[in-house]
Amino acid sequence: MTSIPEQPVQVEDEAARAGWLYYVAGMTQDEIAREMGLSRQRAQRLVSRAVNDGLVRVRLQHPLSACLELESAMIRRFGLSRCRIAPSLPDGMDQTATIAPLAAAEIERVLRREDPLTIALGTGRTMRAAVEEMVAMDCDQHKIVSLNGTIGADGAGTSYDVIMRISNRVRCHHYPMPVPVLCDSAEERNAFYGLAPVQRVAELARQADEVFVGLGQVSESAPLMLDGFLTAGELAALRAKGAAGEIAGWVFDSQGRYMDHDANDRVGGVRVEPDTEQNRTCFAAGPSKVTALRGALSGRLFNGLVTDEKTARTVLDSPSA
Repeated sequence: MTSIPEQPVQVEDEAARAGWLYYVAGMTQDEIAREMGLSRQRAQRLVSRAVNDGLVRVRLQHPLSACLELESAMIRRFGLSRCRIAPSLPDGMDQTATIAPLAAAEIERVLRREDPLTIALGTGRTMRAAVEEMVAMDCDQHKIVSLNGTIGADGAGTSYDVIMRISNRVRCHHYPMPVPVLCDSAEERNAFYGLAPVQRVAELARQADEVFVGLGQVSESAPLMLDGFLTAGELAALRAKGAAGEIAGWVFDSQGRYMDHDANDRVGGVRVEPDTEQNRTCFAAGPSKVTALRGALSGRLFNGLVTDEKTARTVLDSPSA
């Protein structure tokens, strides 16, 4: 029987996936072979090919065709203007590692523009991972402003704030939001917003040309609770009222509608509004983000997305999305 030669695109896809698993997921060649259903020798050859063909540098240069198809499907389904999808890491691994390079590339793409821009950034684990992947740049033509408050529950700087990290890396004008992530009361928030410096930073964030945010789940692993901004009781009350997720601390329901709730009255930062002229890009990956992602997509809270394959497929397969 005459064997059917492998198609170039298929081989390149396999090499790209093997290179991703080796260099991003940190898997051994034996683990890659098991994951992809190949012999160890073939896995070794694919990793070598990924390097020799220039598919792997610091970031994977070859876009997998499966990811490209998913990107097109997400754009059509949810009216996105831009979507980037990374190969998923094996189940049980933190998918933040797989989307961080793509997220960094999206921020760098905007920063390379010569016309002066105001760029608003959220906070969180995924945002910080993206900033850590960025290359050093000189961007003194731009302004970078924080969407979130930058003061933690104990008065210290928040652990996952990115405004100082990115300003050191790209050397641009930066504007922290000098308020708590979540104030103790609506009255306290209003007092902060009575200060002229806070008003100026907040207005800068509202008028931003580009917005980059992470996405928080409202579950037992909610970042707002883990970081000490909400108690377990407050989180349970939000979930009972139908909370699905949060962006920049603002909690929304399964339809992407911001909730009329005490927690939202106390948010220190600026809200990301749906259907504005801003380019609003969200970074979110992994099964814990699916419910929040469905809601945010339904409410058109952003028009750009960076996620991973399995998360995208799950959202696309959902009849309620």
